[in-house]
Amino acid sequence: MSTMTENILNVTLLEPKQKHPTIFVRFDELNEGESLTIHNDHDPKPLYYQLLGERGNIFVWEYLEQGPEWWKVKISKKVTGENDETLGQIAAKDLRKAEIFKKYGLDFCCGGKKTVKEACAEKGLDVTKIEQELQQADKVVHSRPIPYNDWSLDFLADYIVNTHHSYDKKTLPELTGYATKVASVHGQQHPELYKIKTLVDEINAELSAHMIKEEKILFPYIKALVSAQSNEQVPQAAHFGTVKNPINMMEMEHELVGKNMEEIRVLSKNYTVPDDGCASYSLLFNMLDEFENDLHLHIHLENNILFPKALDLEKKLSEKA
Repeated sequence: MSTMTENILNVTLLEPKQKHPTIFVRFDELNEGESLTIHNDHDPKPLYYQLLGERGNIFVWEYLEQGPEWWKVKISKKVTGENDETLGQIAAKDLRKAEIFKKYGLDFCCGGKKTVKEACAEKGLDVTKIEQELQQADKVVHSRPIPYNDWSLDFLADYIVNTHHSYDKKTLPELTGYATKVASVHGQQHPELYKIKTLVDEINAELSAHMIKEEKILFPYIKALVSAQSNEQVPQAAHFGTVKNPINMMEMEHELVGKNMEEIRVLSKNYTVPDDGCASYSLLFNMLDEFENDLHLHIHLENNILFPKALDLEKKLSEKA
């Protein structure tokens, strides 16, 4: 059946009280993988939420046309077992979509295990709008992104150390210094700076210890797993047992740092420098903004790509042993 040319329902021809019941009947008649395209003279967004509430998360909603005269929506019934991807999985496949998540304040790194619907529900966001932007991103021609998801795990681990760990080691001392300086000069007029300084100090302490554990313990073990796979060997047992244990710890530490950065963004009103702010004030906020962007990518590469693949690799090797 051609869902685009044959299975069309012009809702404007129906009586108001028959519109939603008729759509539900037509949707229920669909086989998995089939679609119904509805035509309406206004945005049928309320139908989305009703369908989600009464039928559950078993459909894909795609706008084909959005006014001013016609609204056309393609509603496809999902195939059984076809679950929604999480924010982290979506970003891992196409990091450009992470820009959409950042635009709406959706955490794709520390909170990357949530689906788009779950994350939007928590924040009270219009999920239809965000899903539409994600769909449109697939149709836009971009320059080729960096293929993080295609890299070997040992290469990715080295990249994280050489790029993000190196950046953190250079930047964190400067951040703590400027946070202290700006708080001492402007703290009386802007007391939130004292809290920002404390949060920056906590981030510095947490990440400094965190990176040592990754570089000395976790990443070498992941690289040993890669080597064992390449040489068809059984990896040596680690003192921490399964790789899941240090990964769980790293993810918890990521979440702590992420929450601190989120609080800093709120306290600073999205890094807005007040009228009486000096050059150091401006530099501190610019550095925090840049640091947060780097941190999002840093944590994304670990939480959504490196760690899940390391867990899968260890499992495969243990099954062969």
